[in-house]
Amino acid sequence: MDNTHYITSAILDLNIIRDIIDAKMKLALSEEARLNITKSRAYLDQKIKESNVPVYGINTGFGALCNVKITSEKLTVLQENLVKSHACGTGDKVSKPIIRLMLLLKIQSLSYGNSGVALETVERLIDFFNEDILPVVYEQGSLGASGDLAPLAHLALPLIGEGEVYHHDEILSGASILEKFGWKPVKLQSKEGLALLNGTQFMSAHAVHGLIKAYKLSYSADFISAVSMDAFDCNLSPFDELVHLVRPHRGQIKTAERIREFLGGSELAQQEKENVQDPYSFRCVSQVHGATKDTLAFVHKTVKTEINSVTDNPNIFVKADKIISGGNFHGQPLALAMDYLAIAMAELANISERRIYQLVSGLRGLPNFLVENPGLNSGFMIPQYTAASIVSQNKQLCMPASVDSIVSSNGQEDHVSMGANAATKLITVMENVDTVLAIELFNASQALHFREPAKSSEKIEAVLSNFRKEIPVVTEDVMMAPLIKRSKIFLESFILTQDYLN
Repeated sequence: MDNTHYITSAILDLNIIRDIIDAKMKLALSEEARLNITKSRAYLDQKIKESNVPVYGINTGFGALCNVKITSEKLTVLQENLVKSHACGTGDKVSKPIIRLMLLLKIQSLSYGNSGVALETVERLIDFFNEDILPVVYEQGSLGASGDLAPLAHLALPLIGEGEVYHHDEILSGASILEKFGWKPVKLQSKEGLALLNGTQFMSAHAVHGLIKAYKLSYSADFISAVSMDAFDCNLSPFDELVHLVRPHRGQIKTAERIREFLGGSELAQQEKENVQDPYSFRCVSQVHGATKDTLAFVHKTVKTEINSVTDNPNIFVKADKIISGGNFHGQPLALAMDYLAIAMAELANISERRIYQLVSGLRGLPNFLVENPGLNSGFMIPQYTAASIVSQNKQLCMPASVDSIVSSNGQEDHVSMGANAATKLITVMENVDTVLAIELFNASQALHFREPAKSSEKIEAVLSNFRKEIPVVTEDVMMAPLIKRSKIFLESFILTQDYLN
């Protein structure tokens, strides 16, 4: 079976990207992509020969230096200087999965034939991806407006034998990795450095990574809330389809449908209830989780458009015989979308923490802090503290980055998106949501133990049977941190095995 993904103009979506990454597929250019790239490069070379008219980034300086004309014999030096001077990243190193996505998305964007890069440059990026050579990139440095300049400069440095890369769990210099594979440094031609640096691939790679994780967490949140409902002896009438058809938000309907599916056949759910109504954190799961699902749909549409776009500058249009300097590098669509996604996902943790609180409060026949002999044992008192701390941090992180801007490049770049900051904090929010949901599952499993011999649904009982093999019921005080960590690992590896990207 061919384990190769061919780069074409066909729409690239989350499920395709997930398959490329999970199956460790190799990349190759289709004939269509090769033709588009070579036509664009040939057109640009011809234009440079025919005219001395200044064209931004091709035979001029950059940013505020756009009016400085560069002679033809210095165009390669211009592009290499650009890459080296813009490599100003700092802060933490970007994770390898996101760097891998940056490579993939940069290759895709350059393949449309609107960037003027040489075929050899794109093929070298593909070599890096296929050989798992991942340039070392830093989180800080992009304003998310003139493209992700600093991080993309670090992505491009090893092409010319500079910078550093990860390879086989080592960090090697750009020069040594080229030597190891017998490759010569790429000799950047006119506009190539700018095409590599201009673009939104730092932001969009974070957005793709975050969005795939968001879909997983959304599914997990639905499942875990269902476990908590039976653990708290909740009424299922709020999830009746009729309730949601009269307020037919798509995400709300989908959530209620999932809850009914997860709790179908539950002995606990079918028992007569003493409580007429449940707290909002249980009763309004469809409305809260559903609103997050609708946000996911909006963000998915935005990200899908972005990763199938040309985002460098200037753009080359061979058929129209035009080279146009525009602003497709501006990250405002992504910045707004990632801020919105962070807010929506934080709400999954907010409502989860409230369910955790209810479960440990000694209500509805459950012991205080879900442990026998409370007082002698503190039980699940402090995991709730941890969850509360995390959701509070998320509230701080959800201050939108996209409402900020700052002037740069001597006033030439006077409005920026700050989408890179939205991107990096989004990943932290996702990790926090993951932890809170893992704590809720830990609590809900413990609470259901006190409902025995009554049973939940077959689906939930099957999951909890496996869960308790890794994270047993707590009978007396133990160190909780390792159990929370194991709950997170379980959440990632066991529950999320079906197709959740819908």
